Amino acid sequence: MSGKRIEDYALIGDGETAALVGSDGAIEWLCLPRFDSEACFAALLGDNEHGCWRMNVTGATGERTRRYRGDSLILETEIACEGGRVRLIDFMPIRGETPDLVRIVECLEGQAEVVSELCLRFDYGRIHPLVRSNSSGQAVAISGPDGVSLHFDAGIEFTDRRFTSHLDLRAGERSSFVLTWFPSHEEVPDSVDPLAALEETERYWADWLDAVDYEGEHRETVIRSLITLKALIHRPTGGIVAAPTASLPENPAGWRNWDYRYCWLRDATFTLLALTHMGLRQEAKEWTRWLERAVGGDPIIVQPFYTVTGDHRALEWVADWLPGFNGATPVRFGNRAEAQLQLDVHGEVIDALYQACEQGIIENEEAERLIGMLADRLAEIWQEPDAGIWESRGKPRHHTYSKVMCWVAFDRAAATFAERDAQRCQRYLALARAVRAEVEEQGFSAQRGAFVRAYDDLALDAAALRIPLVGFLPADDPRIISTVEAIERELGTDGLVRRYLPEQTDDGIGHGEGAFVAACFWLADVYWMQGRHEDARAQFARIVERANDLGLLAEQLAFDSREQLGNFPQGLSHLSLLDAANRLAKGRGDERSAQSE
Repeated sequence: MSGKRIEDYALIGDGETAALVGSDGAIEWLCLPRFDSEACFAALLGDNEHGCWRMNVTGATGERTRRYRGDSLILETEIACEGGRVRLIDFMPIRGETPDLVRIVECLEGQAEVVSELCLRFDYGRIHPLVRSNSSGQAVAISGPDGVSLHFDAGIEFTDRRFTSHLDLRAGERSSFVLTWFPSHEEVPDSVDPLAALEETERYWADWLDAVDYEGEHRETVIRSLITLKALIHRPTGGIVAAPTASLPENPAGWRNWDYRYCWLRDATFTLLALTHMGLRQEAKEWTRWLERAVGGDPIIVQPFYTVTGDHRALEWVADWLPGFNGATPVRFGNRAEAQLQLDVHGEVIDALYQACEQGIIENEEAERLIGMLADRLAEIWQEPDAGIWESRGKPRHHTYSKVMCWVAFDRAAATFAERDAQRCQRYLALARAVRAEVEEQGFSAQRGAFVRAYDDLALDAAALRIPLVGFLPADDPRIISTVEAIERELGTDGLVRRYLPEQTDDGIGHGEGAFVAACFWLADVYWMQGRHEDARAQFARIVERANDLGLLAEQLAFDSREQLGNFPQGLSHLSLLDAANRLAKGRGDERSAQSE
């Protein structure tokens, strides 16, 4: 249980769920059939007995390498042993009727003995399945609503509540394994052909990348981030999960452990513009449609996040039988932030809808109706305190960035109705001016020379770096320049940027976390907008260099080591990377038009 590192894991997925594979080739996390389903492999948050699939190579020397096969999500792990060398090929075919997990073991040199040890544990590692049938190359296991069919071209033994296969391979030989989930009340589905599925999956990624529009100097980094982001998109609905994992700690000591397998609205416009700037208009359209469905309804009530299908409920609970990642507890599933008031999300949703109309992603009429409903609702509540962008569990406050995003909401609403409804446009313009005046008076501290976290709080907040990005003030405004200097001085260490100083917060969830990856890229964005182009390039390179060997980034980075922290890989981290890379390549990013000047 000790000594795990978040950066040691790799991601594979099928567009509806994802698995994490360790550097040793063990699959330690998989939720079926979708991202936020119960895990059948949960060793990531415990040990082998909580569910995993290991490939044990006899006489392994410790020499391992791994890579993705070209620009795809097909993982290849090579392991040297005393008698030769083997390659593990792990992938999930883009889903047809049911999800499949395919593992292919190849002997590249000499000969090798490999033992496949599959421990299925449903309900997040709590329940052992019952084996309904077992033959030489096929087995079926059932646990409540979950059924799993196993197709191996090697013999399967079921002993000690695990499926074991023994392989003796010589150079050029291979063996294949397929795990298929299905609803337990239905017939056992047919298995995919492993090699045919491998070819189809490789072809899928090659075809998908044809749409990408990016030719900058960081193409390899950008492509890997785009593939990672694509893996987090729920294909049937277009919703994008923040991460495929839950309860990976932001602080190695534990406590700050959250479930990120949901779709956060704070990332809405960021996502839309990152996708469209890279040529992925279809994904942008599907994301916007998901957004419309999720927030739709009368009365309109906007919450911080929803499930991939747009469900409102994600009740938080603790799995006390799981010891946590390196002992970090409590292990939480669900997320209590669903019930928080976060005013900033109104601005993000309205801005995303506005930008989608401007770029011809969606039709104006439906978007206008929803923008009007959202703006009218915000007009009633914008003066209330809220939990802020970082979802504080302490006392609600008048967070500066939340109010800035209220300005964004009214600003974009005014632009939406400028040509169709002059009276409504003027009403939203008046609200935008009122918010602006309040933020400039109460959100900027002359004493600190910076925009502060909240009206009654002089602490700094890295979210202030987004003020010029959303068009509230130009990047060369003296107040922005001094705010950046203050953030560099108090929240930054060698280019790594904290969201805030944890000891200065009363959020009720414990202190201690790392540098927030997205904020590090926001700093690069602002540098570029201020004309500090070399600083922007250096900052971008500094953070990209902290990705793991496969180009994946978690939510946070440790200050005193090379470790990554928090859920992994993190969508917002990769979205922020994409925007910064686009800015460095084309001189623009996601800065947005301002109508109320």
